[in-house]
Amino acid sequence: MAEYVDVGGVDTWVDVRGAGERTVVLLHGGMGNSDDLLDSIGRDLEGEFRVAAFDRVGHGRTADAEGAWHYDDMATHAIAVLERLAGGGATGGAAPVFDLVGWSDGGIVALLVALRRPDLVDRLVLIGANFHFDGIHDLPLGDGGEESPLYAGFAERSPDGPERYPVAIAKWIEMITTEPTLTVDDVARIDHPTLVLVGDDDLVKLEHTVALYEALPHGRLCVLPGASHILVFEHLELVASVIGEFLRGPRDPETILPVRRRAAD
Repeated sequence: MAEYVDVGGVDTWVDVRGAGERTVVLLHGGMGNSDDLLDSIGRDLEGEFRVAAFDRVGHGRTADAEGAWHYDDMATHAIAVLERLAGGGATGGAAPVFDLVGWSDGGIVALLVALRRPDLVDRLVLIGANFHFDGIHDLPLGDGGEESPLYAGFAERSPDGPERYPVAIAKWIEMITTEPTLTVDDVARIDHPTLVLVGDDDLVKLEHTVALYEALPHGRLCVLPGASHILVFEHLELVASVIGEFLRGPRDPETILPVRRRAAD
C-alpha cells in the first residue's frame, strides 16, 4: 500500500508491500526515490519479508523544503518513519525493530540511524555507501542538467515539478561533497550484523569500503565482480539473493577457517 503519511509534519510518500513477519526498510539513493529499490531488489524480497520504503524530503513524491540538505536531518526523518511503522497507524502494524537496506545515500542514512537509535535496528545492509565524503570518486554528473540520468525520475514524481530539479541537485551536490564526516571509531560503535555490498568498480573507493568493513564489529563484505555503483540494477537477482541470504541466515556466521572473526572472539 502506497500513500502519503504525515511524519513529524512532513507529508511523506510511504510504500509498504508484502506480509512477512520481519520488516525490511529500503532506503533509496541520492536524488532517487523509493521505486528504485522497491521495483528492483524489493520484488524478490517482498515474497518473504514485509518491505517498506519512503521518499526522503526533496526526493520522489515527497516535496522539498527550504534550506540545505543534511544527512543528519534525513536520519531524523527516517527515525520518525520507523517509529510510525513500528506503532502501526496508516501503514499497519510492524515489528519494533527493522532490517535496513540502504543504497548509496540511503546507506549513509542507515548508518546514522543505527548510531542514533540502535533499538530500532536489527540488521544493516549498506550498498555502495561511504562514511566520509572523501571516500567517493568524483561524480560523472556533467553540469547536473536535464541530460543527467537523475532528471527523469525527479521530473516524473516530484510534487514541486521539474523546475525544482536545479535547486535539488545543487543542494545534493553541496551535501555529498561536505558530508558525512563519520570516523572509523564512529563506525565501530555499530554492533548490528552488517553486510557491506559494493561493485568492484563502485563510486565508493575500494579502500574506503574495506575500512568500513574492517571497522564494523559484525561486518561482512561482498564485492561483486563486473559491477558499478548501479549494481542493484546491473545484477538485480544476485544482489537480492545475497541480501536475502544475509537476512535469513545466522546473526554470526560460522566458517571453517575463521581468521578475522576468530581474533574478534
